Amino acid sequence: MLYHSTNNPSHQVGLKEAILRSLPPDNGLYMPDQLPVLSSDFWTIWRHLSFQEMGFAVADAFFGEDVPAAALREIVEGTLTFDAPLTMLAPGDFILELFHGPTLAFKDFGARFMARLMAWLTRDDDQELTVLVATSGDTGGAVASAFHHVPGTRVVILYPKGKVSGLQEKQLTTLGGNITALEVDGSFDDCQAMVKSAFLDQDLARKFNLTSANSINLSRLVPQSFYYIYSASQLPEGVNPVFVVPSGNFGNLTAGLLAAQLGLPVEHFIAATNRNDVVPRYLRSGNYEPHPSIATISNAMDVGSPSNFVRMQALTGNSWDNMKSRIHGVSFSDEQTRAAIREVKSMHDYELDPHGAVAWLAARQWRATHAGHPTLSLETAHPAKFIDVMETELGPGSVEIPERLAVLADREKSAIPISNEAAALHQWLRDTLS
Repeated sequence: MLYHSTNNPSHQVGLKEAILRSLPPDNGLYMPDQLPVLSSDFWTIWRHLSFQEMGFAVADAFFGEDVPAAALREIVEGTLTFDAPLTMLAPGDFILELFHGPTLAFKDFGARFMARLMAWLTRDDDQELTVLVATSGDTGGAVASAFHHVPGTRVVILYPKGKVSGLQEKQLTTLGGNITALEVDGSFDDCQAMVKSAFLDQDLARKFNLTSANSINLSRLVPQSFYYIYSASQLPEGVNPVFVVPSGNFGNLTAGLLAAQLGLPVEHFIAATNRNDVVPRYLRSGNYEPHPSIATISNAMDVGSPSNFVRMQALTGNSWDNMKSRIHGVSFSDEQTRAAIREVKSMHDYELDPHGAVAWLAARQWRATHAGHPTLSLETAHPAKFIDVMETELGPGSVEIPERLAVLADREKSAIPISNEAAALHQWLRDTLS
């Protein structure tokens, strides 16, 4: 299959180039030249398939022309070693738990698949692969875990100083080995711009064999579509879900649109944001106006210029009318998010993290005026990753910290301070990796 740039459909590359280079030279994003649709045979039996079987069918639709079935099945089965259960709080009110992977965040699905696919694509290469990634919270930890000690790779993670939770920071700054963390004096948007600038410097990108593990990379998004199909299969036949997606860089919602493109019956998508509401405002007005990101307690969503917006446009025919007919956007304040955490605990004895709480607020608002279709709110991270917020709202000891997080508390952080200028990153790469 060929892949083209969203900025220039005539710029086409093969799978290896699209995945390993991540970003086209014109600063667009890669999209499949032909968007696949799963066959009617699949949709006849899909509810009876395992999570792994669904994942293989999706991966094969996107990558099967280039990756042998046996290798692709191994990649999928190595990725999906944990569940994505659907929990019902009340009739019609479902939580899709995506935090059961090794780093307790939904990013594990994409990062683990990507690491395995990249390892297959580079199996005969001599040059070391440099994975360059910006994180607003969970991406860094998931990528660090997925690529830790993977032969032939080194990982450089940029994160905004003081803008990720303490345990999130420990996940990406304590592994060592082939993982390096750069603590940027700026915002996530600055980190993202720095990473993009490195890819657009063709000499730099080629010299250090740069690839991205952000959701600008298509191999991060395809495996995230697995759990949309899997969760919908757990609903009664004929009941179409409303997916409520806590959104920052909008890779997760884009993965939902890919699932719908494959043929999944979806009633609606809801983009739930914090104060960084550039997409909800666009859906209301038709004007896309990125702005500097604002720090909130749902820090993984603190994105003022979401990269995947251009893919959302492509998947909705580059039409505002089409996008707003499929996606509803809504935003909530920190105060509303905190109140939701307390309310869900009181009503249902369930702990929502600050991102899942934003989704639950949007789901409740939607159900108040749209009866008949269940909402599936995506709970994207374990609440223990935001222990300060959770204990402020629910009291000390209210959230049990899983052992794989608890062991990080006493580990020493190792991060390199860096300014938020692109030139600083370029110079660091040349000085350190040469």
